[in-house]
Amino acid sequence: MPIQRHKLKAGLAATTGALIALALAAPTGASAACTTGGVTPAAIDACTPTAKAKLLADGELIPPASAPPRVKAVIAAANKIRTKPYIWGGGHARWWDRGYDCSGSVSYALHGGAFLSSPLPSGPMENWGYSGTGRWITVYANAGHAYAVIAGFRWDTAGDSSGTGPRWHPEMLSNAGFVARHPGGY
Repeated sequence: MPIQRHKLKAGLAATTGALIALALAAPTGASAACTTGGVTPAAIDACTPTAKAKLLADGELIPPASAPPRVKAVIAAANKIRTKPYIWGGGHARWWDRGYDCSGSVSYALHGGAFLSSPLPSGPMENWGYSGTGRWITVYANAGHAYAVIAGFRWDTAGDSSGTGPRWHPEMLSNAGFVARHPGGY
């Protein structure tokens, strides 16, 4: 037992030291919270997006320069599959698929920002993350459909004439009947 207790103390000391080093190296104030995804209410309020992403004619979304790195990573991941077709169940058996359904495409995007480690169907997305809308990312889910609003644009497989499958949409839809969820601090 004494050896295990010693190892536990050594592990805690190393972890505490790493956390202190991170805290000392991190920028302070609102910019730090926005960059790292701080979860305090004051930090979240300070991270209100000041700029909206830009949708290019080819359907690619360009994140605002002020977006946190993880939000930029979500947008980059979504852009990778933005021309894939809609396939029911697509994106659930593996991350890279020949097509994606609604929750598969939202899962893929969130995985890009390290917010998900495995795909979720739309029903379980109703309990993912934190309740309510986020500053940068909000997932809307019910038992039959899921979509996300990221940096002011809707990431959805339902929408307009731009084709089936995951696409960026500038217009918002009614979120009646959907549960709003977001990753903490975003």
